[in-house]
Amino acid sequence: MNKINSIKILHIDSNHPLLRNQLQEAGFTNEEDFTSTKEEIEAKIQNYHGIVIRSRFKIDKTFLDKATNLQFIARVGAGLESIDCDYAASKGIHLIAAPEGNRNAVGEHAIGMLLSLMNKLNRADKLVREGKWIREGNRGFELEHKTIGIIGYGNMGKSFAKKLRGFDVNVLCFDILENVGDKNAIQVSLQELQEKSDVLSLHIPWTPATDKIVNSNFINSFAKPFWFINTSRGNNVLTDDLVEALKSGKILGAGLDVLEYEKLSFENLFIDSEKPVAFQYLLDSENVLLTPHIAGWTFESHEKLAQTIVDKIVLFYS
Repeated sequence: MNKINSIKILHIDSNHPLLRNQLQEAGFTNEEDFTSTKEEIEAKIQNYHGIVIRSRFKIDKTFLDKATNLQFIARVGAGLESIDCDYAASKGIHLIAAPEGNRNAVGEHAIGMLLSLMNKLNRADKLVREGKWIREGNRGFELEHKTIGIIGYGNMGKSFAKKLRGFDVNVLCFDILENVGDKNAIQVSLQELQEKSDVLSLHIPWTPATDKIVNSNFINSFAKPFWFINTSRGNNVLTDDLVEALKSGKILGAGLDVLEYEKLSFENLFIDSEKPVAFQYLLDSENVLLTPHIAGWTFESHEKLAQTIVDKIVLFYS
């Protein structure tokens, strides 16, 4: 392994300043390029041993083939779907992510969305501002004694479950890994989770295996109507089928921090002109809560994500 003072790192996206500052103090050479095109970055990437990114563009085979001296890729976020992970691993490139950095933020955001939906807070606020004092029409539901189903019991799912301990609820989790349940959630089969849940919260990465996993067949496998929270990835949900379930009442309400229509960078929607019909329905629905991919986007997580990446890069070279 090269000594730290010979390691050159290229920062492709802006992040909390502590990330660069601490790496600099540790002896790494740091350079920034937030504006060049992917092709322009590829033309010089052979000069660097590490890159730090968020989601500006995809790190694909073409990019990796040109990165002949690359030792690590660090993504300041939870997921690695913007990277061809298998190909990077085949080249011996170490991959770093920071789900620990924003798991608390995501857990809090999911709780906030759920409470707002079940108690109709956003709808009630809107009506009062319009001069409409409607009490019966805004009667809500309590979390007490409900069964919360969590799919994906990693950093984010565990954070959400921990925060649910303050409520008198039953928490179930499903994960492709065995023995991940803990004192905050009982691990069950997907079938049992679908039979018992009153609420579903999604905390899975996007992969080819999870693409559009929430579709009509999946939704209709739930025994009861349920509230749905998605703070994971938009492409895990088929929006057309979600809308049909909202119309039928199978889904009682949806809190969506992520949308199928987002661009890879998460900074913009795919929408350039006419909105898809399903998206327009979400915009018009009082039982739908939408936020712009900010569940993990707090002032605190901005710093914690950067610190996690610094710590993991330093550890890699220690």
